Amino acid sequence: MEFRVLKYFLAIAKEENMSRAAEILHITQPTLSKQIKDLEEELGKKLFKRSNYSMHLTAEGQILYKRARDIVSLADETVDELKSMTEPTGGNVNIGAAESDSIKYLARIIKQLQEESAGITVNIYSGDSEMVEYKLDRGQLDFAVVVREFDVNKYSFLKLPYTDKFGLITRRDNPLAKKKQITADDLIETNEPLIASRQSLHYDFQKWCGERVEKLNIVATGDIPFNLSLLAKEGVGSLLCFGKIINTGTESPLVYIPLFPLLESPMFIIWKKGMELTPPAKKLMDRFRFLAL
Repeated sequence: MEFRVLKYFLAIAKEENMSRAAEILHITQPTLSKQIKDLEEELGKKLFKRSNYSMHLTAEGQILYKRARDIVSLADETVDELKSMTEPTGGNVNIGAAESDSIKYLARIIKQLQEESAGITVNIYSGDSEMVEYKLDRGQLDFAVVVREFDVNKYSFLKLPYTDKFGLITRRDNPLAKKKQITADDLIETNEPLIASRQSLHYDFQKWCGERVEKLNIVATGDIPFNLSLLAKEGVGSLLCFGKIINTGTESPLVYIPLFPLLESPMFIIWKKGMELTPPAKKLMDRFRFLAL
């Protein structure tokens, strides 16, 4: 299986049309068709369902698509990383980042670094800690910003002097909005419909209310706080998440109420042990080391 053919396969999967894919790839349609036919014969599987005007992935094609996308992405990132090693004043830095108000400190460091060193491009991949650790393990990230516990045997780390505090984000017309703070009993006794990230339910709220977490009335879960806040805005339920990452200003229909007892998450920079950082990634890391002192 050739790397070039994987790129051909991905182009057809994206365009869902052999002619358009051939045009984008700057090769003839018969050549592209033969390459994909040879690939299917090599794998012993049909990768596309063909019709007169379109091509769609089969179940087997979908499996290859996921793997091929990772392989091509990793290869491209490897090329960029190698170039960065010989271009100390520029290059790419790939960072995984959990959703957090504390990311503003990362933004300030990036701004300072780009003002001092031209040619540095920062690529941020947002998601929960599990997602960014997955990319980190596969070598797709230089380092990651996480807000929960991690395996110290796998990762080197810096603990930064910032924390995020959890609270309840709810509509202003909710009776709970009048409270100064929210306890687990408040949520359980009122059977309040709740929205939360899957990661927070698994890691954070277990600490906050112990076994009573099973009594919380969870009606929706997700990974992206902004999307979950739209559910809260429409009255689906109240959102349990970090403060300051959702607009709860006076013009917003939502209000933020801190939890009691206090529930907060520390902020860490982590990277794989033994991994050699590129020159631009090292520059960023040096700034973080200064903050962590």
